[in-house]
Amino acid sequence: MFSLFWVNVQIALNSIKTQLLRTILTIVIIGIGIWALVGILSAVKAMETSISGSFASMGSNTFNIQRYDFGVQRHGGEREKVNPIISYQNIREFVDIYEYPLTQTSISFRGTRTAEIKYESEKTDPEVQVYGINEHYLENTGTEVERGRNFNIFDIQNNNKVCIIGSDFLKNFFVSEDPIGKTISIRGVKFKIIGLLESKGSTFGNNQDLKVLIPIQVARSIYTQPRINYTISIMVKDKAFLDNATDEAIITFRNIRGLNPIEENDFGLERSDDLINRIASITSYLEISGWIISIITILGSSIALMNIMLVSVTERTREIGVRKALGAKNSTIATQFFIETIVIGQLGSVLGILLGIATGFAFSSFFDSEFSLPWVPMIWATIITFIIAVIAGSYPASKAAKLDPIESLRYE
Repeated sequence: MFSLFWVNVQIALNSIKTQLLRTILTIVIIGIGIWALVGILSAVKAMETSISGSFASMGSNTFNIQRYDFGVQRHGGEREKVNPIISYQNIREFVDIYEYPLTQTSISFRGTRTAEIKYESEKTDPEVQVYGINEHYLENTGTEVERGRNFNIFDIQNNNKVCIIGSDFLKNFFVSEDPIGKTISIRGVKFKIIGLLESKGSTFGNNQDLKVLIPIQVARSIYTQPRINYTISIMVKDKAFLDNATDEAIITFRNIRGLNPIEENDFGLERSDDLINRIASITSYLEISGWIISIITILGSSIALMNIMLVSVTERTREIGVRKALGAKNSTIATQFFIETIVIGQLGSVLGILLGIATGFAFSSFFDSEFSLPWVPMIWATIITFIIAVIAGSYPASKAAKLDPIESLRYE
């Protein structure tokens, strides 16, 4: 029984070799369908990992008070509601008033995203981000110092000219030397480097490693534009108090803004866990869309496979007649075409999986996230390909098995 099956496999493989161009085209069609499945799901997973990782770094016990909520809609390039900026006066009042137990408050602003940093006779391109922060910024945002130290309260209160730099500075200024203790210049102001940040990669093309952090008051003296927008970040040491701390922060900031009880908030509040859940819901819709697109593509490839096998049956009618005349049973002929269809389908599956893995790896590199093999889509791709091969091959195999041997021998 097994020897007969192996003979059928060999016949099927020889038939594939004799129709190489048609087989390659069929494999490519199936491969595109599987590529759509594995590639889209791998790309969505890479994007989800990158975005969730960026927000998760804030920590699950952290929330931000900012100018707008994360999901504020725009219409025609303009927001539905224009909130006032969070001014320096607002943050000073908040820091003085808000004293909820087991919390620490970070205040920060981005002075520029196009700074030119100088070190000795070298300088960077004007693409460095400079942030003014206080001593709690790193911990509240989940940022780690790889070398050196974080700012302390004396650095902030005394307006010390010290800074912490991103890891990308090791690629140009400090390739072969330790940056700690060296002096760089920002807008003519000299800063001593006290810390080097761990690499965080980039998100949507925004490089997180090409930045400089300086004490907030020093930053305000360098960047004096009138409408600077600040961000407040509060970390709650015990998650059990997170909801109460959030409510207290909202009440405090509403009072600072001078809002009456019936007015809506004119600021945004985002919790890191809410953002992660929102990203997960968005990517779930993308995954569903990926499945729909993939199923449509795979259905198209199954129809193409069936048509090509029907053409193959027609072209090999005389061959089928000869085999039947030599004693081949209907089941043997049907099995041969079934095996041929399944082999073509699985070769297409392998091609699609390889293309899908390459797509996932490319997206992981773009989003600077860790790549992992998409085992679930790969398993589904193999199963789906087998099923469509059986479905697509059943009618051609049945038609081949039912051919009359005498009429088949007459076929030209």
